[in-house]
Amino acid sequence: MSTEIEDQLYRETLPNIYEVVKRKTKKYCTPNTLMNFFPVIKWLPNYQLDYVLKDCIAGLTVGLTCIPQAIAYGAIAGLEPQYGLYSAFMGCFMYIIFGTCKDVTVGPTAIMALMVQHVAKSADYVVLLCFISGCIITLMGLLNLGILVQFISMPVTTGFITAAAVTIASGQINNLFGISSSSNEFFTSWYTFFGNITKLKQNDSILGVCTLIVLILMKQMQTSKCVTPKFKKLIYLISLSRNALAVIVGIILCYCLSHDDVLPFRVNGKITKGIPPFQLPPFSTTNENGETVSFTEMFSELTTSIVTIPLVSVVESIAVAKAFSKGKIVDYSQEMIALGLGNIMGSFVSSMPITGSFTRTAINNSSGVKTQFGGLVTGGLVLLALSFLTNTFYYIPKATLAAIIIAAMIFMIEYHRILEIWNSKKLDVFPYVVTVIVCLFWSLEGGIIVGIIFNLIFILYRTARPRITTTIEKVNDIEIGIVKLEGEFRYCCAEYLRMKIINFKNTQATSVSLIMLQGEDIKSIDSTVAMNILSLKEDLILLNCELFCWNWNYKSAGVLYRLNPNARGMFKFDITLQEIIDDIKGKNSRNHSLV
Repeated sequence: MSTEIEDQLYRETLPNIYEVVKRKTKKYCTPNTLMNFFPVIKWLPNYQLDYVLKDCIAGLTVGLTCIPQAIAYGAIAGLEPQYGLYSAFMGCFMYIIFGTCKDVTVGPTAIMALMVQHVAKSADYVVLLCFISGCIITLMGLLNLGILVQFISMPVTTGFITAAAVTIASGQINNLFGISSSSNEFFTSWYTFFGNITKLKQNDSILGVCTLIVLILMKQMQTSKCVTPKFKKLIYLISLSRNALAVIVGIILCYCLSHDDVLPFRVNGKITKGIPPFQLPPFSTTNENGETVSFTEMFSELTTSIVTIPLVSVVESIAVAKAFSKGKIVDYSQEMIALGLGNIMGSFVSSMPITGSFTRTAINNSSGVKTQFGGLVTGGLVLLALSFLTNTFYYIPKATLAAIIIAAMIFMIEYHRILEIWNSKKLDVFPYVVTVIVCLFWSLEGGIIVGIIFNLIFILYRTARPRITTTIEKVNDIEIGIVKLEGEFRYCCAEYLRMKIINFKNTQATSVSLIMLQGEDIKSIDSTVAMNILSLKEDLILLNCELFCWNWNYKSAGVLYRLNPNARGMFKFDITLQEIIDDIKGKNSRNHSLV
């Protein structure tokens, strides 16, 4: 082997440490770094006057949807309704500064509320969880770990969203019919419903079912072709405001039909008036027995939610940002920073964990929002509601909020995506089904973790079984075993490669005395595979067979060469099989050896 080739084999894949450090330092020490960290610096100087009206309309429209949803999600989380409102305004304000997608609306969501409900021993636990989640998400963003989101496949994400929507809708079925229930679990909710079906309340049932039907019809009218162009814009605006209209009608009915302090419907109760005080998150609390619970004890009681809440929050928010990026590349890490800081600052105003909301983001987009300034209007509207409308919110029927949530969940399930998974690759249905089943019958946290693990097993299996093609060719009456290797060869497939070739020699190529590992299509190998190839060479010698590496790329060959420079004789570059046979015969004749 020539000195030039040896030098190239040594150089391949060895990084120049100085150049890497220099490049990274130059990348991060620029004005662009500041602008990337504070995206508001980019869009604010270019803000145009004609954007104001469009942003205000979009912000008001989202706010009218956000207020009833936030109240409902606070109740789902097992908290007083105002905690949902606390979460809404801080998320909006923080995303204005750090967010990268103009359409995204950050705040409480149904999935977050349901996951929080499992750890909501008290509001202090939820607020602390919000702070811890924010710290973890921010750290992930600062470390540029946005790439980790790519390990969560579409089938797993779709399965999680499907199961979450079904679970949340099931958790509201009792409220829809006026049945008292303290659980939001899928199985328990339906068990309670059928066990108490004779106790359903007529007023709540009529209001809830009618509201649900109207909400679904109004949503369908938004895209209906039956609406004449003359009324299309009006119907569209009414459809966008359907949640707010449902709440207003529910409040009016509840107030007008009440008498002598007797309400016709079950309601959520009083909502604490005013803006929450800005204070540190609760790093300790008091339990029901009046005993002080330290931060360490609170942290341990939050269990796996410390991992799953940030994970789900990031997945949901980035999925929303990707859906509305409109051809732009989503900066995953910056989205993490925006979300993480929103949670951290939210914990200072008693917020529950927040993430990107698909429903409100879709409304924001369809309302024609131009910049993140629309979030300021939405947050301001929520603050006004907290300051002046809390007495009115007392009359919101639980059946109305249940109908709003169920309607949102019906349209949250990605029915078309499920069909796409089935049509494109039926094997991907398995991670989807596993995720759905585990989420429904165990927990959402467990479901997404099991789904990710199950999906990774598929990937690992494919990595452990790369494409290896074996053929036999004759050159000058000499049989040569050709083993073509394609793709990446990692440690998990090292033994498989060795066994495959030995079995090939013992079963199909018993008369073969020469095996060529054809490697121009190898993308990379690791040290474990390289060691196994060297070991394989020794095994084949015992079977009276020689092993050569034929036409490998220098990058992959360099791993073997640097592991054992004495193995350079194994490599044959840019020559034909005939030339290899002639070369071997020439060496054997000089060494008085038999081929």
